[in-house]
Amino acid sequence: MTPRSDWRRQFEEIGFHFHSLDDVYWDESACYRFSADEIDMLEAATLELHEMSLRAAEHVMTRRQFQRFAIPDWFAEYMVNSWLAGDATLYGRLDLCYDGIRPPKLLEYNADTPTALIEAALAQWNWQQAVFPAHDQFNSLHERLIRRWKELHGALGQPILHFACARGSDEDLGTIEYLRDTALQAGLDARLIHVEDIGWSAGRGRYVDLDDKPIQSLFKLYPWEWMMREEFGAHLPGAELKVIEPPWKLLLSCKGLLAVLWELYPDHPNLLPCYFERERLPERFVRKPLYSREGANVEIHGPRGVYRRPGSYGAEGHVYQAYAPLPAFDGNYAVIGSWIVGNEPGGMGIREDVNPVTTNLSRFVPHYFE
Repeated sequence: MTPRSDWRRQFEEIGFHFHSLDDVYWDESACYRFSADEIDMLEAATLELHEMSLRAAEHVMTRRQFQRFAIPDWFAEYMVNSWLAGDATLYGRLDLCYDGIRPPKLLEYNADTPTALIEAALAQWNWQQAVFPAHDQFNSLHERLIRRWKELHGALGQPILHFACARGSDEDLGTIEYLRDTALQAGLDARLIHVEDIGWSAGRGRYVDLDDKPIQSLFKLYPWEWMMREEFGAHLPGAELKVIEPPWKLLLSCKGLLAVLWELYPDHPNLLPCYFERERLPERFVRKPLYSREGANVEIHGPRGVYRRPGSYGAEGHVYQAYAPLPAFDGNYAVIGSWIVGNEPGGMGIREDVNPVTTNLSRFVPHYFE
């Protein structure tokens, strides 16, 4: 494809400011074309995998298998209480390996702090409307997010919803500002605060903002596994605080979910064999830390030897997933990120990389279907 001459200006206007991370992040020099049947199949697989993941999380909590997920007892109780209370979720992203021939396979579920959202919801829709207006795209994310915020408005029960991310990441800030905008469009009083600026008022037993006002509803783009290990995290169970994503989503975002899914649904066409024990797989496998971000510390033990990504994760343990080579198109390894909003599929985005592990700098490539 020939990139549009003014795509940067158009993206700046819609708030997609981090389009050129590492020089090339958004990439419309190529695109992916799907059939309507393929989209229907991917949508159905996404819904089924999401529902299976919810049942797997309930299985872990019912049987109190928290040690397998390296979750301390105090946080496990907080998590179970959140599940029993029916604390609501906004969104998640399932990463799928799909080559256009065999059924898509779940690689992992980014259920807690998924990014690549404004790219999927707005940027590629802008591209499709300009380049292939007669065709369509698997993408109703923007409308679904606004609708979901309206559904959550009553459940939150508070006039102010704070949106928090850590300082220093253009991608995180861009993502959270986009989500905040969708909440504003849904009628919520949505305010930005950085994680570093959230305080704790011991006398009132509450988290507070920079004006010393209570934070009672919080959307955070900050992982639960980090929060539960920090000093202020210990106050979470006793604080009057509604959090999105809720604490039970930690189970879905942990790679241990992949092993539990295989235990519950062996030989499912959309799953790869996965275990907590290395010896249960043959020579070709992928070792993944229970908790990791952006492909860090992933090891591929494949036909060409071992490919490792550096990082600082893995202290809590690992899972071992059967090796499934990503499809490569013109030397680019592609992963589909299929989105859930509420409990319904909402669209997808595609990331490409010249390396077989997707990272935060892997290029985003648009799609359409006929």
